Amino acid sequence: MNLVSLNIESIQLGHPLPFVLRGSDGVLLAQKGYVIRTREELAKMVARGRQLCVDTDESGDSHRAYLAQLQRMLMADTNLGEIASMKMKAAEESASRDRAAAARAQADWPELQLRATQLLRAPSPSDFSGRFQALHDELVRHCEQTPDATLLALIYLSAQETRMYSATHSMLVSCVCMVVAREMLRWPAGRVQQVGHAALSMNIAMTELQDQLAQQTHPLTAAQIAAVENHAARSEALLRHLGVADPVWLEAVRCHHHRTPGPLDKKTEAQQMARLVQRADIFGARLAPRAARWPMPVTAAMQASYYDEEQQADEAGAALVKTLGVYPPGAFVRLASREVGVVIRRGTTATTPKVAVVTNRDGMPTGEPIPRDTGMPPWKITGVVAFKDVRVKLSLDRLLQMV
Repeated sequence: MNLVSLNIESIQLGHPLPFVLRGSDGVLLAQKGYVIRTREELAKMVARGRQLCVDTDESGDSHRAYLAQLQRMLMADTNLGEIASMKMKAAEESASRDRAAAARAQADWPELQLRATQLLRAPSPSDFSGRFQALHDELVRHCEQTPDATLLALIYLSAQETRMYSATHSMLVSCVCMVVAREMLRWPAGRVQQVGHAALSMNIAMTELQDQLAQQTHPLTAAQIAAVENHAARSEALLRHLGVADPVWLEAVRCHHHRTPGPLDKKTEAQQMARLVQRADIFGARLAPRAARWPMPVTAAMQASYYDEEQQADEAGAALVKTLGVYPPGAFVRLASREVGVVIRRGTTATTPKVAVVTNRDGMPTGEPIPRDTGMPPWKITGVVAFKDVRVKLSLDRLLQMV
């Protein structure tokens, strides 16, 4: 993102926006072509985004056309009042500071887990749209500005969460899908948003049941099995009831458990999204614990998402592995030095991430996490370590500060 702040007076009420409008933290305020009709609506946007900005990376042509129009007005000796209404403030230094501050700001993940759980367990048509979009916008911001920290937090939390399993899992799958779609598949911003919506809402019809099953030690009942098997169709129906009208979002939710191997370019947009959601869903589910079993090693989760139903490399699954790496943020690994650490940031290759060592070669806690570059021979990764075998109490906030 390359945000340039925009003078509020340059927004023409009642006319389609010539570019995408964003806040100072990059949050989407209005799409290109949207019509802002009143001064009150504009003031609400400013309050939400703190400042009106244009991302020249995504709206470069529109931005240049806008500046060209200003230049023509100057050449034509247009009166100063009219020129002032078209002025685009070039505040690159200020925008850069805003972006840096936003990148440093850590998400309150426990609060997001609680918000997501409350929303997805008991959605209401009266406020679902606003609450869902606010939650999704925050996840989008963290995925765009601090993707490694976001993956670290959600993978780390997923490996130990049973109480709020369903919402944590949905946030993880949503963020994984958005990062993969943007960084590897190069989908347009609109499609990235849609796949994020679909993943975050895929299990909305059985959120409470999923949380119950995560803590259940006895086998599923016949009623529970039926509820799990038809939850995709019920989630689509519930989303329609809650006011969701996007057909691609709805179809992706309905199809996110379909077993449809094959190239992505042979599928519709909704089917491509459903396939990516399915692969990320498999990955996240295997990382998560249940009362009756420990979470699987991250390599097993990666392998399950990489190979399709015919034991061939899956295109969406391969994109996931290439994006996250063989050892994604949040995974525990053993190094050639016999130290054990947690992956905090992806590296230059899929097998050489940055790691924070938490136990030394004798298995004793290091006290303060020690950064290691696994691309260097002394700290090469030799294997994964199960979450249950790491006998050290870690501060997620401290790890996030090291990313």
